[in-house]
Amino acid sequence: MSDTYTTDVLVVGAGLAGERVAVEAAKYGLNVIILSLVPPRRSHSSAAQGGMQAALGNAAKGKGDNPTVHFLDTLKGSDWGGDQEVIRIFVDNAPIAIREMAHYGVPWNRVKGGPAQYFIKGKKVEVEEDFKKEGLITSRDFGGTAKWRTCYTADGTGHSVLFAMDNLVVQHGIQVHDRMEALSIMHGDGKCYGVIARSLRDGSLKTYFSKSTVIATGGYGRIYGTSTNAVINEGTGNAIALDTGIVPLGNMEAVQFHPTGIVPTDILVTEGCRGDGGFLLDKDEYRFMPDYEPEKQELASRDVVSRRMTEHIKKGLGVDSPFGTHLWLDIRHLGEKHIKTKLREVYDICMYFIGVDPVKDLIPVRPTQHYSMGGIRVNKDGHAYNLEGLFSAGEAACWDMHGFNRLGGNSLAETVVAGMVVGKRVAEYSLKRNLDISSTLADKFTREVEDRINALFKGKGTESVAGLKKEMADVLTEKVGIFRNGNDLGEAKKLLKKIYDRSKNIKVKSTSKGGNPELTAALRLKGMIKLAMTIAWGAYARKESRGAHTREDYPARDDNKWLVRTLARWPEKANEPVLSYEPVGILDMPPGERGYGGAQSIPMKKSVKSYNASVEKLQKKNGCLDPAIKIGKEIKPGLWKKEVK
Repeated sequence: MSDTYTTDVLVVGAGLAGERVAVEAAKYGLNVIILSLVPPRRSHSSAAQGGMQAALGNAAKGKGDNPTVHFLDTLKGSDWGGDQEVIRIFVDNAPIAIREMAHYGVPWNRVKGGPAQYFIKGKKVEVEEDFKKEGLITSRDFGGTAKWRTCYTADGTGHSVLFAMDNLVVQHGIQVHDRMEALSIMHGDGKCYGVIARSLRDGSLKTYFSKSTVIATGGYGRIYGTSTNAVINEGTGNAIALDTGIVPLGNMEAVQFHPTGIVPTDILVTEGCRGDGGFLLDKDEYRFMPDYEPEKQELASRDVVSRRMTEHIKKGLGVDSPFGTHLWLDIRHLGEKHIKTKLREVYDICMYFIGVDPVKDLIPVRPTQHYSMGGIRVNKDGHAYNLEGLFSAGEAACWDMHGFNRLGGNSLAETVVAGMVVGKRVAEYSLKRNLDISSTLADKFTREVEDRINALFKGKGTESVAGLKKEMADVLTEKVGIFRNGNDLGEAKKLLKKIYDRSKNIKVKSTSKGGNPELTAALRLKGMIKLAMTIAWGAYARKESRGAHTREDYPARDDNKWLVRTLARWPEKANEPVLSYEPVGILDMPPGERGYGGAQSIPMKKSVKSYNASVEKLQKKNGCLDPAIKIGKEIKPGLWKKEVK
């Protein structure tokens, strides 16, 4: 048996969600170990710029905001694909989480009483900020919201919050094992026992036994090749969950493209640019978004803006460049002081990576893969379907508050809110469970990992890791992108299946077990291809358009047939994913219009009461474990009718 560690709670991933779960569990006196590919402060959470949504209502333009308004914005943003109970849990806890982070040392921007200048819908306006609110946490505008509620620290919010959270990890004495990658989940008889991990330093294998295991490895954007995600975001946590054969991934076809990835690097510049009044311009420097979305303009939901930009480019109005066609983002009118204070990371990114001074120059941008709404399917406690003791939080999870489109600022907020909520449930579960250690189980899963590694070293295959990885990314980008259709998706399925078959014939040329990037990439590749296949299979099967999933051949959102969540499993020895479906959750507000995007919809024939009656039964049938509080009990029925004018 390899080197063995035991702990009450094992967290795989040291970003915001993982660290927040770890801190919450540690408050209960539990022993916690965190595994991370990189030192925690290098986690991708630090790259988040614009802010966190929470209904505080302190800023003048946030007046009258409350969690129910936030609930409606998030539900509409999800295109009614989100779990309404989870959304309610999220919006109710977000203000608590934001204030808590202030207590932990996050230097939120604050209200300054008196007249303030803002750009709103293309015009410079003066707003009187309330002196009584001076010093309270302020907020900026973000897409798809009725009120200004995105709390921020200039445009380095993720950096500020992650550093504060990592300080807490140190204060609580939580162990962090970095440069460590989980390669397999140890499981048997419907229970998770921990993971087998590989040291990226020396290639040695480690066994971690735990009462509870939490996957918080973030998104999987790098399977698209061009993405705003960090290079470590290759879906490692999702892949090992899928490899169990019994844990499903939810809504993998729901992939978000952010409107403003800079060209040619695809690094993100925050939605705060548009929230603070930036414009999108075409090759003639014409501001086109008001033509498509006269009400929300540049601040329609991300899926809508990305589609409108792509439509505009297809009309021949994009800017040609050696790196592909793009559009312009203009923030020059915001002024040098604003850009170098509230958008200082944007300034640095543009100057250092593409040599553009946003104070004086237009920024080249295009829609770029950004966020994964899909992930490990969990119940509202964060407990994975079908596998007791396995939890997930953050972008790695399908919790599922985002449905088919996430609003900007809701993801970063989700990391700390889910960390609080899921962390508490993890602690409660761990306090009741005994630590089970089995050398037989450890040997079995260790041997499987060793066999995988030896096959890569000693096999007679001729396939290249880098070559297959690029082919996979090209298929996703070209055929499973912003706009989709049956022909392209059918072709994508065929191509990805061939790539998956070829991935069985990879040979690693470098024979070093430690410090071997080629081996690391080879060990991840098959899992990445599996994730790509779940996206393509789910997108091909879902014959409607909902949120970020846009089918040109099925342009309407079909609530009669498709008000369901896709679940993708990969049974043992299977060569492709198996799909099933469950209700999205208890409905409080029935499906309606989003108010932007010009979408068509087919209404459901069932009554809300009839739909709700089958939710618990069908979710349990698909593997949902019983939550601590019965399904639907935290929904607050009908509150949206009373609190929203």
